[in-house]
Amino acid sequence: MKNYITIGVLAISLLNVTNSNAQTLPTGQSIADKTYTKDDGISVKRKLVMELKDKRGKTRVRETISLRKYFDEEKRLAIFYLTPSSVKGTAFLTFDYPEASKDDDQWLYLPALRKTRRISAANRGDYFLGTDLTYEDIKLETRISREDYNYKTIGKETIDGNECFIIEGTPKTKAIAKELGYGKVKLWVDSKLWMLRKADSWDVAGNYLKTVVISDIREVQGIWTYHTIEVKNHKTSHETKFIASDIDYETVLGDHYFTKEALINGI
Repeated sequence: MKNYITIGVLAISLLNVTNSNAQTLPTGQSIADKTYTKDDGISVKRKLVMELKDKRGKTRVRETISLRKYFDEEKRLAIFYLTPSSVKGTAFLTFDYPEASKDDDQWLYLPALRKTRRISAANRGDYFLGTDLTYEDIKLETRISREDYNYKTIGKETIDGNECFIIEGTPKTKAIAKELGYGKVKLWVDSKLWMLRKADSWDVAGNYLKTVVISDIREVQGIWTYHTIEVKNHKTSHETKFIASDIDYETVLGDHYFTKEALINGI
């Protein structure tokens, strides 16, 4: 009888520990929400180099200037291509609205066509100018979507010495999955900085699609900032590396940079 009591007490203790651990993990939705609370500054200017490598190892390099500014709760992001000459003058602009019910506005200027093209919400899952990130990925930066997925927290893991919560997300509807190009995502979010450090994704058919690793996160002018994003497409063996430098949060950026006219005129 004594052994049965001991085993019973041990089982209850283990159950309590399990429940306690489960309770200490925040919900997936609260983690997603937290990625929007970190300090990003009012505006930022940075040089952003994109290295594109195909499955044969051939590498192409794109040099850009990236500008981002908050207009109250609305975020605007502009990217201007500087080199090579084949893409020089190309520019991208997005208006990220705080209202979940309002579709974001995105435009792409292609100098060869002398035309600014609006990108609809239905195209946000398209790949951004030959890279392995989509238009939606570019817009989110190190945040994760608050509206598109149903999330659940599945554990914790350390990445480069940093504790991360692991959450799994599935699109709320088939239409959203089709727009995004993702049937499931697995995300590692830094538990202190509330920045995405790693992401795995699967396509709508359930095939393993790509891995994103965000590294070299350090303070710039008091703001935690990523410096490298590496993306591996497992279906195509294509890779993209984004390298950020000359990051400046203190220079005031004029509103005129974030207009459709600026896309044509350049920086």
